[in-house]
Amino acid sequence: MFIGLICIALGFILMSGGGSDDPNVFNEDIFSFRRIRLAPTLVLIGFGIQIYAILTGKGDSETKK
Repeated sequence: MFIGLICIALGFILMSGGGSDDPNVFNEDIFSFRRIRLAPTLVLIGFGIQIYAILTGKGDSETKK
């Protein structure tokens, strides 16, 4: 589950930023590959890892007996 949390956190970190200090100036950096494709993909992969980790439940051996 920690790997999934790291992937989600990294995705949100990569999505952050790109704003402009001046509201009258448009910054094209918000449309970069990192923010549009890479970061959301990492977040979705992280959620997939979390779901897989929850459904398999290999960490709790006491309830498996």
